[in-house]
Amino acid sequence: MGLIRLIAAPIRRLASSRLVQFGVVVALILLLENFSDNRAVLSEIADALDKAVDGTVQLVSDHLVRLRTFSKSLLTDSVMIVYVYIICLAIFTILRIVVRLLIDFAGLTNFLWLRTTIARERGIAAYRAWLPLERIRPRDCPQDVWEKQFAWPEGDKPPYPPLRWRILREALAYVILIALIAVLIQLFTPFPVLTWIGARI
Repeated sequence: MGLIRLIAAPIRRLASSRLVQFGVVVALILLLENFSDNRAVLSEIADALDKAVDGTVQLVSDHLVRLRTFSKSLLTDSVMIVYVYIICLAIFTILRIVVRLLIDFAGLTNFLWLRTTIARERGIAAYRAWLPLERIRPRDCPQDVWEKQFAWPEGDKPPYPPLRWRILREALAYVILIALIAVLIQLFTPFPVLTWIGARI
């Protein structure tokens, strides 16, 4: 397992680069546009992507701002890149969840005698995650009390809010951020964004 992590580390570092991700997204778009005619599945995906992008650009053009040649082509390319990036991100998120579930199943059933290796790796990760919290533990506070208060509360409940509250909080933060950006654009640029939005609602 350690050897696999050592080999995969540079690949993961390269894959997490935004520039590499952008290049992969552009390559996928070019692949869909140039090689979709000979393959039915790729052709259907390319057609669905074109319809989604055209619909989004038309929606912006009809309801927000009038688009001319340059701005329309720029918006079309940007929307297509964003859509492909979101789709790829969703696919890799699902794959990561599936792989994690498979590793959990392998550890639970001791498939190919991997339980000890998986437990050792996760124990190391848990210890490294625990160290920053342990460094600030007061000397007069016992470790079991410290763990009970901050790391593993009673009732096996995690020390963070439920998923729905975290999603709601993140969504609310994004809404506030977008509203703040719109206000700043309205006040300090010649683009009356709030006026446009108010006229369309």
